[in-house]
Amino acid sequence: MKLGIVAVGHKMPDWVAAGCEEYVKRMPRELPLGIVEIKPEPRHGKSREQLLAAESVRLRAALAAFPRVVVLDERGEDLTTLALAQALREWMQDGRDTAFVVGGADGIDEGIKRSAERRIRLSSLTLPHALARLLLCEQLYRAMSVVRNHPYHREG
Repeated sequence: MKLGIVAVGHKMPDWVAAGCEEYVKRMPRELPLGIVEIKPEPRHGKSREQLLAAESVRLRAALAAFPRVVVLDERGEDLTTLALAQALREWMQDGRDTAFVVGGADGIDEGIKRSAERRIRLSSLTLPHALARLLLCEQLYRAMSVVRNHPYHREG
């Protein structure tokens, strides 16, 4: 099974790229993590709906490689790290590659949200997209450390 983060946005700050690379490198061989960057649609007087529609075409093309799609959404399910670890355990048992979608500045097309198997949120706070990407990388590593009984995660 493989995990992917499919994120609208490119040219991340160096600290984001370095942090994400570090967590990608730490992931175990049985659960590799990759990041697919989707170029945001140029604004040029387009409506939000037009921007999201154009980005959704690129997102759907990238998501075609992933049988399971999990969307990060501010109205999504609020998971603990232990709940995310349990989800990883279950997903690893069925073996389907899983993508986590991080939208751009205008969000994610409703059609992609509706077709996702699950919607989760990282925080009730509004996070910059670059920080959300890094936080997701860290939380996937942390959840995997729970699955493997690694001491990285300390509960309590």
